This record gives sequence, C-alpha cells and structure tokens, in this order.
Amino acid sequence: MAKIIDMPTTPNFISSNFRLRRYIGAAVSPYSGKITTQEYDGVFWEAEVTLPPMRRDLAANWQSFLLELNGPVNTFKFSDPDALTQRGTHDNATLMAEARINETSITLSFAASTNTITAASGTPFSNVIVGDFIMVTGSAKATNNGTHKITAKTNNTTIIVDPVDYESLTDESSKAGCTIKQNVKGIKGLSVKAVSNGASGTILKGDYVGVSNSATTDASGYTPIQYVMATENATEVDAGSGNRNQYAIRIEPKLRTGLSVSGQRVYINPAKGLFRLTSKEVEWSADNISNYGLSFSCQEVI
Repeated sequence: MAKIIDMPTTPNFISSNFRLRRYIGAAVSPYSGKITTQEYDGVFWEAEVTLPPMRRDLAANWQSFLLELNGPVNTFKFSDPDALTQRGTHDNATLMAEARINETSITLSFAASTNTITAASGTPFSNVIVGDFIMVTGSAKATNNGTHKITAKTNNTTIIVDPVDYESLTDESSKAGCTIKQNVKGIKGLSVKAVSNGASGTILKGDYVGVSNSATTDASGYTPIQYVMATENATEVDAGSGNRNQYAIRIEPKLRTGLSVSGQRVYINPAKGLFRLTSKEVEWSADNISNYGLSFSCQEVI
C-alpha cells in the first residue's frame, strides 16, 4: 500500500510546467469530415518542476524525499507552485460539502426555448440556490443530461438553467425516472457551505480547491482525492444570522469521485492534490562547490 511522503517546504520551485491531461476519443467521418468526440473518466494534472541551485544541507532534504517516494510507488501532496496564494478572500481553510437536492427518481419536463426544467410534482428545488450546479440523468435527450447551472428559480418546482456542456436544452415532456443530484461523479460544480456561521469571503476564478473524502477540519492532515480549479467566481449566498453561507463553485475538471456524504471537506488553504512521480529514476546534478540542481516530473493520483 502506498504511503504519503512529506515534501520539503523550502526552497520553492523556480520554474514549473503545469497541465491538465484529458482522455478524449475522437472519430472523423470519412464521408462528411464531421468529428464525434467521447470524453472518458481519465483526467488528471501533470507537472514538471525545477528547484533553485542549493547547497548540500538543503539538497539532502529533497534527495531524501525523492528517494523515499520509491519512484511512482508512494505519493505526496502537491499544488500548482505558482498558485500557493488564493485570489479569493474566504477566511477559513475549509468548506463543507452540502447536497441541497438529491432526487433519485423524478418526472421532469424540459423546454428548449427558455432552458426551463419543471418537476411534475413535489418541491424538489426548495433548497437549491441560484448559481447552484446540478447533475441531471435519465433524460432521453443527451443535452438535457449532465451539469446545469441554475440561473433563476421560478418556484420550488421550476428552474431556469444554463447547460454547462451544451448550448441549450432539448424539448422533452414528462420524462419519468430522472435524477437530480449534486456533488456526484461527473459533475462540473461543487455545492458547499461555510464551516462556521461567521466564515465568509470570496472564491475567485483561478483558485484551486482540494477535494477530500474526509470530514476532518485539519487542513494539514487531510488526504486529497482530487485537485480542481474554480473556473468562475463562486456564488455566495448569505444564509442569514445563525446559518452558514452557501457556495456554488464551477470547477474543472469534473469530479472523478462523488462526495458520498454531506460534511466532506473541500480545502482552499492549502488546496492540494495527491501526486506521484512519473519516473522510476531519481537524479540530481552538482558542481565543484556543491551547488545542487534538482528537478522532477509528477502526475495526480487517480
């Protein structure tokens, strides 16, 4: 079983290449030239980083770290070296996952002209907020499934949405057996709330979020399950005196694993992912006055 190895904290890297790799199949029709794509579950971050020249006393810490990783066997917590400080102002290290809707079988109608979703009965949208991201499944129309951002709430049975992956919805009436959920595998948005009544502040486009499967409040001791970026300024709703503020965060990439229970933490300070080396070999260079040079490549654990 892999072990998490603590990465030295100094010095910071002097250069980095950071990228998101996606596995997407593409087929080109030999008759029309039309391209059909299929997005798969494989999506993860990769990085190549370089440390500044350092003397042996500092280099020894990094040498030991790299050797203890045992190539790609063990893992370490890591983040984009050029984004260690968040752009937003949220004043707590963590947020709590909160599923504000969890409909496992519901009859829905979809209207393309207005991008409206209407439930046949009940009040399924009573707890969602404008700005929330929902995942719809069960429609016979591909454009009606997937992640949608709620742009308006007409009432507790009707919402207006902006589909994340399509231009608009497709007309469909009274489709039974649909589901509407949040914080599930494949969704491109997080529904969370502050961990205390007094916590508030912004989460801005470009801020990273470390998703965990833990409910611990210890921001230094959690094990990340995914590293994601906010691609829009998050919606924040003041829930009023005595209640915790609610947030809706548009993210990339999509969630690889659903958050099974409300209360799981997402971390913004520090926001980290779980990574491993991409190579079995470890090397460094040194000159005649013991200036060491070290660099390595890594990828997110999936």
